[in-house]
Amino acid sequence: MGCCTGRCTLILLCTLQLIAALERQVFDFLGYQWAPILANFLHIIIIILGLFGTLQYRPKYVIAYAIWAAVWVTWNVFIMCFYLEVGDLSKESDLLTFHVSQHQSWWSEHGPGCIRKEAPIAGMVGLESHSYVSVVGCAIEYQYIEVMHSAMQILLALLGFVYACYVTSVFTEEEDSCRRK
Repeated sequence: MGCCTGRCTLILLCTLQLIAALERQVFDFLGYQWAPILANFLHIIIIILGLFGTLQYRPKYVIAYAIWAAVWVTWNVFIMCFYLEVGDLSKESDLLTFHVSQHQSWWSEHGPGCIRKEAPIAGMVGLESHSYVSVVGCAIEYQYIEVMHSAMQILLALLGFVYACYVTSVFTEEEDSCRRK
C-alpha cells in the first residue's frame, strides 16, 4: 500500500508538533513552569498516540488525537491570554508554577539580546548571594516569545485536527468498502 497524501501530511504534522512540543518542554523545565510541563507531557503522549494511530490505521487513536488537538488549542489560547494579561490574568502571578515557586518564563531573563544585571545582597553568603536587579536590552519581550510559541502550537494543532478528521474519514471509508466486498 502506498502512502496517501492526507495520511503522510498528518504524519508530518504530528512530527512537527512533537518537535515543537519537545522544544517548548525544555524551556518550560528551565523556567520551572509546572502547569505547562504537565500539559506538554500529556500533549507529547497524545501526539505519539496520533502518530501510532495514523501509521497503524487505528481510527480511534486518530480521533483521540483530534479531540486532544481541540483541547490543546484551548490551552494555548489560555497561555496567550495569560501572557498578554487579558482580564484578571497576570503574567507576574505564579499560577503556572502551581504557587510552588516564584519562577517565571525562562525567556524573561534569557530572551534574545537580554542582559541580566545582578547585584549582591548584603549579608548573604553562598549561591544565594545574587539577586537579579533588572533585565535590559531585550530584542523581544518574553511574553511575546511565549505568545509566538502558543500561536505556533495553535496553528499546528488546527492543521492536525483538520487532517485527523480527514484521515479518520478515509479510514472509515476503507473499512466500509472492505465490509461490502
